[in-house]
Amino acid sequence: MSMNTNSSDAQRTVSGTVRLPAATPWPFVFAFGIALLFTGLITSLSISILGIVFFLVGAVGWFRDVLPHERHVDVVFREEIHPVATSRQRVERLAIAPEVPRALLPLETYPISAGVKGGLAGSIAMAVLACLYGVLRQHSLWYPINLLAATLYTQHMMLTQSSLNSFHLTSFLLASLIHLVTSLLVGLLYGAMLPMFPRHPIFLGGVLAPVLWTGLLHAIIDLVNPLLASRVDWWWFAASQFAFGIVAGIVVMRQQRVRIKQRIPFAVRAGIETSSTMGERKREEPR
Repeated sequence: MSMNTNSSDAQRTVSGTVRLPAATPWPFVFAFGIALLFTGLITSLSISILGIVFFLVGAVGWFRDVLPHERHVDVVFREEIHPVATSRQRVERLAIAPEVPRALLPLETYPISAGVKGGLAGSIAMAVLACLYGVLRQHSLWYPINLLAATLYTQHMMLTQSSLNSFHLTSFLLASLIHLVTSLLVGLLYGAMLPMFPRHPIFLGGVLAPVLWTGLLHAIIDLVNPLLASRVDWWWFAASQFAFGIVAGIVVMRQQRVRIKQRIPFAVRAGIETSSTMGERKREEPR
């Protein structure tokens, strides 16, 4: 890098050239090819083939820009540096704002353990209702389990009705993992949301959330997995969602709440050194 400097009392002007890596479009072509490659896995083979072409072209172009030597360009720059000055004689420190009455909601919330307990209790209620559906409608306890595993293991959707009614160890383990992880995540979400609706928490957790969740899945499942959509009984699915929401909401509500730290001044929470906080810290330090 070359540089010329002209100095004066008012300002300085710095000019010269700096050597930078050359701009290249090939990383974008490379990433676009990867996107098309994976899109073709759920659409058509031609999309994947096009993605492979973009992938290879982008990779070759990108490697040629960096191997055996990286391409560089010389950029000319000119910068005026103004001196920093102040007329103040002393440093002013930020003072903590006095405590004023204001509405901060929620004042209390549930601990993480409440969401975990609610998710586990709701998962049991949901599993009981799903197994009841399998016994009454499909005459098999394993049908809903194999159907849940098919959300990730799509080969099960190609099986016959008798095979879906049979026990498969891989499907059982996969369905158990999906059900457990999903229930814990939704339980944690309930624990965070229910304190925001103190008047009607069961309505939110047991009615409103299941309706929204069922409607969303019903709208997108044809795009995600059309074969799975043809086998889902939506009335029983909605009933299992209601069971999960009501049970999880009741369990979360029965847990002890903890106070939040909203009323602590932001300067203290952010660790900002101010005149008042430094004074409080000095008083708290042991002698």
